[in-house]
Amino acid sequence: VLASLPLQMLLYFNAYFSPVWCLAEGMMLQLKYHLLPRHYQFLLVAAFLILSLAEGSRLYLGYVGNLQEK
Repeated sequence: VLASLPLQMLLYFNAYFSPVWCLAEGMMLQLKYHLLPRHYQFLLVAAFLILSLAEGSRLYLGYVGNLQEK
């Protein structure tokens, strides 16, 4: 079984799109942070960090899994 070329291409383009998304989302978070109540501030920052870490690990595992045919 060979590595999937379409999957590898999607992971490659997503690796370039992810930092752009993270930067844009971080800027929007900064702009509206002071307008939100405390509990929404905490939830928004927690969700942003979890999604950013999950996206990074998803891309890494996708690269490794696809190239090792797992």
